[in-house]
Amino acid sequence: MQYPIFYFQCFSGISGDMTVAALLDLGADARVLKEGLESLHIDGYTIKIGTVTKCGVSACDFHVILEQNTISTMQYEHHHDHGHIHEHHNHGHIHEQEHHLNHEYIHEQEHHLNHGHTHEQEHLNHGHIHEQEHHLHHGHTHEHEHHNHEHIHEQEHHHNHKHHHSHSFHRTLADILPIIDQSTITPSAKALAKKIFHIVAEAEAKAHHVPLEQVHFHEVGAIDSIVDIVGAAICLDNLGIQNAVFSPIYEGTGHVHCQHGSLPVPVPAVVNIAEKYHIPLHFTQTPSELVTPTGIAIAAALYDGTALPAQYSIKKTGIGAGKKDLPHANLLRIFLLEDASETEEALWALETNVDDATGECLGFVLEKLLSAGANDAFFTPIYGKKNRPAFVITVLCSTAKINEMEHILFMHTTTIGIRRYALKRTALPRETKTIATPYGNAIVKKVQHNQSIYYYPEYQSVKELAEQNHMDFQTVYHTILCSAKENHV
Repeated sequence: MQYPIFYFQCFSGISGDMTVAALLDLGADARVLKEGLESLHIDGYTIKIGTVTKCGVSACDFHVILEQNTISTMQYEHHHDHGHIHEHHNHGHIHEQEHHLNHEYIHEQEHHLNHGHTHEQEHLNHGHIHEQEHHLHHGHTHEHEHHNHEHIHEQEHHHNHKHHHSHSFHRTLADILPIIDQSTITPSAKALAKKIFHIVAEAEAKAHHVPLEQVHFHEVGAIDSIVDIVGAAICLDNLGIQNAVFSPIYEGTGHVHCQHGSLPVPVPAVVNIAEKYHIPLHFTQTPSELVTPTGIAIAAALYDGTALPAQYSIKKTGIGAGKKDLPHANLLRIFLLEDASETEEALWALETNVDDATGECLGFVLEKLLSAGANDAFFTPIYGKKNRPAFVITVLCSTAKINEMEHILFMHTTTIGIRRYALKRTALPRETKTIATPYGNAIVKKVQHNQSIYYYPEYQSVKELAEQNHMDFQTVYHTILCSAKENHV
């Protein structure tokens, strides 16, 4: 388990926009977020970042608003009478708003439509397969509860680009990934965004029994999906969050409407993600959908199966608002915690014997296991059947990583069977610090045991500074160590 600890408290579910809002409130740089989204070169939308209250609690609100030309063009290209009722977005729908004859907006939205398009956005961002197509003859009526006259200090981010529409109403995963690749966001943010999109598409493919490449994202919904998913990846990367601890994710009850009828809550995509990635769910009697595919896909990308330590201190809290007004506070809270005691962690050991693999193959497998999130992986030389020299490949990982580790072993080695057993380890509290040294900035791991503090310079930092300054490894190592001790980082 890495320190500091990021803890997602999902007592009102989780969605894409709630996650972005909570991360912004936790300290993610809004300027970095906006610049990253602009570099996607997707137009036809505006984002608003503001403050709302839920049950008296102040929270950050992140809202994606489709612009008039986007929706009007979509209405035209859908032959004017092809409307969508999206009843489930980021918790954005509880009080259904009347479709008035004058079609006027009652919210602070900056795009007024002749057909009164009040937009509730995220769930069908995965518009693909449960696309909801009610022909209303008045266009799109999207339920929306955003703002409730609660927005304070709204920050507006306008995309003043000329919006081009193709005659394709859907985007596939193959269409969306290049949009992310050509952006200027960091490589790690790109990788995380693509991972989240892949998790969603994989779940939808399973739910509807179609190949992954045939999963479609509805064109308007895909804008919301891209902004929420890429926005979350940018903010997570900006805060240095690579994994997180999750509370049980609360889900409601009831049904959501789709093209083929009603689907029970949780919808199939959410179920598939929770099943594959061992995401803990807690079902409630709240008559509403609380967990969206985007939200639980973000959780799956970060969840590593670890639990909260027995003792910790809260360093900072970020609160993101959902769009619904519920009997309880519709919020997502993300805590920055610090463990103050030794921690006993539950791990799994996976083992397999291999006697017909080359050294190059084994080295490749080891790199794949570690880069995929194994806590540790190593080889032990043994003598196998018929006195053949062989190796035991051992992998230590969390419960959530078992399937991924086994997949790598089966795919890249000749093994046909893997043993596994549970084990526990005691891990000392540790923090990763960046310190200034005479040779440049370096990364140091700070470890505590009882009242003693130890510092361990990271190998990569030592190597880079030694090469940059034409110094020997040992001198740079001890200089970094002394700087850490002297500055009491």
